[in-house]
Amino acid sequence: MIHKESRNSVRQRRHQRVREKVSGTAECPRLVVFRSNKNIEAQIIDDVKGVTLCASSSVALKLTDGGNKEGAAKVGADLAAKAKEKNITKVVFDRGGYDYHGRVAALADAARKGGLLF
Repeated sequence: MIHKESRNSVRQRRHQRVREKVSGTAECPRLVVFRSNKNIEAQIIDDVKGVTLCASSSVALKLTDGGNKEGAAKVGADLAAKAKEKNITKVVFDRGGYDYHGRVAALADAARKGGLLF
């Protein structure tokens, strides 16, 4: 019997490879994205201290359309607004092992329009 690896375990290994290169500091924290079938969430993390500086998700915003590009854009805009309140302007983007496409790209574009530089 051939064992097929799950999509998520392949994504997690891809994310580990990305994390070896991408790390957030206090000056330039890491913006990481997680998406599920129904929702999307993003956090800005200082990896040196190991703390989440701010976060947003389609669940926290009570969006009914968290599983599409419009919902992802709303989450990205909300995260950028929260980051601006905490004087965070520059981040490094961590796509979480997902393709930079669709909802992940929509979230990133909305965060850029909100004033985050990456």
